[in-house]
Amino acid sequence: MSDASRGYPIESVERALRILLMLRDQPSVRVTDVSQALGVSRSTAHRLLATLACHGFVSQDRLTKAYRAGRVFIEVGLATVGDLDVRRKARQHLVELSAEVRETVNLLVLEGAGSRFIDGVESDRVLRVSLRTGTLLPASTTSGGRALLAELSSAEVRALYQDGLPRLTAHTITDFATLDRELALVRRRGYAVNRGESEADLSAVAVAVRDRMGRAVAALAISSLASRMGADQLPALVDAARRCAARIEADLA
Repeated sequence: MSDASRGYPIESVERALRILLMLRDQPSVRVTDVSQALGVSRSTAHRLLATLACHGFVSQDRLTKAYRAGRVFIEVGLATVGDLDVRRKARQHLVELSAEVRETVNLLVLEGAGSRFIDGVESDRVLRVSLRTGTLLPASTTSGGRALLAELSSAEVRALYQDGLPRLTAHTITDFATLDRELALVRRRGYAVNRGESEADLSAVAVAVRDRMGRAVAALAISSLASRMGADQLPALVDAARRCAARIEADLA
């Protein structure tokens, strides 16, 4: 076997791994994105993505044609946190909370400057927010992420976003002064909100989940269509989230 024939598979593996790393840092990629990032032709990028899709590491959206992290990729990532008490002990409480409020609920942890969705239960309503388990989004754009960023000082938050605050929608906060005020509000009232800042027409409310030492180890979020989370509905959802967080904390003690 020649050096070239031995090297090609290794080069393909490296390219495939680079694609997975791209999906670690962003919600989706297109063939053009992969082609440009890897410096390969569109046909090669398509072949790499098709191979990853065949094995479940990525999946393609039928409408946008973009590729997202697939079932296998998510399962591999979550296997590393599968034994964490907070995820294991929160599971049944997530199920009960979703049934109570009939909305999608998520459990998130802070991962660098991002909020990682580590578990969730989808609403039983026809119109609902889909699960994002495994997804990493900028913590500054999600209610769960803000509930956890509020535990940090302003200087610590700015250190996480040395390249500035990312924008996901027209409503996303992108300046530190506004984010500082928002996080101060989270600290005062004990919950965080997201109104169309991570995704248009999506609203969410979140509270921190604390361990026996009082440290915020995760965030519990309720996500809904914006039309179902107005000022009238918010107090009841906040109360339900707080009661659920308290039950999880009792199991963590």
